[in-house]
Amino acid sequence: MAKERMLQFVTVNREMPEKRPATLRSQDFHEIYRDFAAQKAAEQASRCSQCGVPYCQSHCPLHNNIPDWLRMTAEGRLQEAYEISQATNTFPEICGRICPQDRLCEGNCVIEQSGHGTVTIGSVEKYITDTAWENGWVKPVKPAVERSESVAIIGAGPGGLAAADMLRRKGFQVTVYDRYDRAGGLLTYGIPGFKLEKPVVMQRVEQLEASGVNFVMNCKVGEDLSFDAIRGQHDAVLIATGVYKMRDVGGPGVGQKGIVQALDYLTVSNRKSFGDEVEAYDNGDLNAAGKRVVVIGGGDTAMDCVRTAIRQGATSVKCLYRRDKANMPGSQRETQNAEEEGVEFVWLTAPKAFTGNGAVEGVMVQRMRLGAPDATGRQTPEIIEGADYVEPADLVITALGFEPEELPTLWGVPELAVTRWGTIKADFRTHATSLPGVFAAGDIVRGASLVVWAIRDGREAADAIMDYLAQPASVAAE
Repeated sequence: MAKERMLQFVTVNREMPEKRPATLRSQDFHEIYRDFAAQKAAEQASRCSQCGVPYCQSHCPLHNNIPDWLRMTAEGRLQEAYEISQATNTFPEICGRICPQDRLCEGNCVIEQSGHGTVTIGSVEKYITDTAWENGWVKPVKPAVERSESVAIIGAGPGGLAAADMLRRKGFQVTVYDRYDRAGGLLTYGIPGFKLEKPVVMQRVEQLEASGVNFVMNCKVGEDLSFDAIRGQHDAVLIATGVYKMRDVGGPGVGQKGIVQALDYLTVSNRKSFGDEVEAYDNGDLNAAGKRVVVIGGGDTAMDCVRTAIRQGATSVKCLYRRDKANMPGSQRETQNAEEEGVEFVWLTAPKAFTGNGAVEGVMVQRMRLGAPDATGRQTPEIIEGADYVEPADLVITALGFEPEELPTLWGVPELAVTRWGTIKADFRTHATSLPGVFAAGDIVRGASLVVWAIRDGREAADAIMDYLAQPASVAAE
């Protein structure tokens, strides 16, 4: 019944708005959609085979108890389903929206492997957690006992916020420092709102604030506040800054106006969605409206850029990637979404130079072919000599991946050990760094990765910090 009402609502409102009955006005949409979503969630959840070896659970970085909360959903026990989901995942409402389920839980569903189509685990997770928020089941944390120990978390992204939540549940005093004016990190300013609605992120931040987490925003460590000062104010420190330094593109003409980095472009777009005054958007510098857009890269950030450009009204959007579709590092689902929205993918191509006289007019493209596999097994792109051409462009967005910032230099702590890639060197079990009482988690340790891995790292680091603070002072100081 809910499905029929939904179809009737969509048909009447799109095709015959003047004839829509009073019972189908827009204010009724939420109720109709909620009924439809409940029906679909129950249908999908009931498809779970409750198999003896839940590959969906083992392929989830958080090892979420997926079969159990699917069973609860199928039986209509949604609050219990939410409690099971929340037990292992700090932000199920976020993971349900942005996790690449096709590569994780859904891609390893037994029903999917048997050829009958996966259980849509992510959609069900989104539904039960949205229902939990609507019904007030998500409460601020109230620790049974307040503790005097204080923990500083540098970085308000998913790893830092996951750790903050876990530490507050045990009564620790938590202060989160972040460079931006809003918490959430890439959840807030890196991922577009059409994939992750910003009120969803902000409600979780507000819940953490109501739980007693203290946020110090617009704070650049090393400039506004020294790292040593933070260490001196707290009993333990967790570094969860993520990786924000974007890899640069090379070639003649690279410094021209109109060649921008993906994170700058996405941040401006997201700020605009908050209603901020953003000059770079309003003056057209970081706005794709009416422009021929070329995005360079093949990961999820590149997909975020091409899909954002489509929504901003670009006249054309093309994505250059040096390998073929089968070898793209990003989510296949995201690539398919982009194709359906009108993005043109130009496979086996790489930028060689940029044309224009101060403002970019085109990308000199060199064609590639895939050669012999490298040490990782991936075929290496090779240049096809003499096959260059120019791809016209008014806006070029580079999305070539993220690298760690040089934190020991920026923060004036040369004794903070890093790897040869610049990531912080931390014990993979305890997340302890080379500095006593200082831990690290998330992308700043493992390199650019998925949000769900950052959440797992943050939760593990919180457990390690609790163990560290539970030790006698003489042992902890060693």
